[in-house]
Amino acid sequence: MTKDYYRTLGVDRSANANDIKKAYKKLAKKYHPDLNKNPQAEERFKEINEAASILADEKKRAQYDRFGTTAEGHGAGGAGFDFSDFGSDFGEIFERFFRGGFDFGQRGQRVARGADLETETEITLPEVASGAEKRVTLTKDEICDTCGGSGAKSPADIVTCPACGGSGMVRHTRRTPLGVFSTTSGCNACYGQGRAVKQKCERCAGRRVRSVTKTLLVRIPAGITDGSRVRLPGEGQPGSQPGFSGDLYLHVRVAPHEVFRRREDDLLCEIPLTFVQAALGDEIEIPTLDGKAKLSIPTGTQSHTVFKMKDKGLPHLGGHGRGSQLVRTIIQVPRHLSREQKEKLREFEKLDAEKPYASLLRKLRLV
Repeated sequence: MTKDYYRTLGVDRSANANDIKKAYKKLAKKYHPDLNKNPQAEERFKEINEAASILADEKKRAQYDRFGTTAEGHGAGGAGFDFSDFGSDFGEIFERFFRGGFDFGQRGQRVARGADLETETEITLPEVASGAEKRVTLTKDEICDTCGGSGAKSPADIVTCPACGGSGMVRHTRRTPLGVFSTTSGCNACYGQGRAVKQKCERCAGRRVRSVTKTLLVRIPAGITDGSRVRLPGEGQPGSQPGFSGDLYLHVRVAPHEVFRRREDDLLCEIPLTFVQAALGDEIEIPTLDGKAKLSIPTGTQSHTVFKMKDKGLPHLGGHGRGSQLVRTIIQVPRHLSREQKEKLREFEKLDAEKPYASLLRKLRLV
């Protein structure tokens, strides 16, 4: 059965390239396996990529519209054709198509996008609350400033590629049981540039790039979560031409805090109370990321009671407002008592009408 690529992307047959691009981005974000944990999302994502890779290519789209297939030659469905030589990752093709991974100009020159880079940095919990600027140092390639990325010693050393005759494209002919078929692809000798180099640039040895150590100042937004990534466009490896560099992804790690534990945008801490404070109530000072704050402890507070302090947590990432600070009270029992303290406690026990263990025994009908 012929696949309806237009229906897969949810666009009309009259949709232009921009409409297809918008539809793909919307659906890819919805069904990407890293974002959608539904077991069926991955299969749906593959279908979206396949449809987009066909409709984004004018030649393939025209053939699909006419014959209902993208196989070379004629005949609906392409029965009997061998696609083994054309196998590829549709997701990679389309991603590169829209992000500059490769493009074919008027002469067929292929423009390759540079590779992405990854590194990481660590921030503290107070930096999560306020946002931070971090200096990140990394070693990467950059376009050689001597040859401008041509790889040649001088402009006179740039000549026409002998493999493709300067077209940047080469033709391949293949004989099949159905006849002879020809395909055209970018020249591997010159990477689709149509040019070759006689004498190489001395500074980069013809590599077009040179290794540099670079320090970047990166702004970390307030409220960021542990394991998040910050994208720095164009700070990855250089592409085959200026403007086609990859991106740098900075992985952010949040260091553990000695007092607070994070639960989404809320902060949890434990505060010790004496028996007297818990029994009689008190007003105590509580540490927060913004300094000290007062908290009223009501009479008869039990151990592990949790008090909520609004707007004392972490800011919401990309939004307004903050989480809360949750304060759990822990009643501390003194380990060492003087004789006088013991006597006072025994007197208190005689006056204490509440016997929790006695009520428990009565519930169990043991007394």
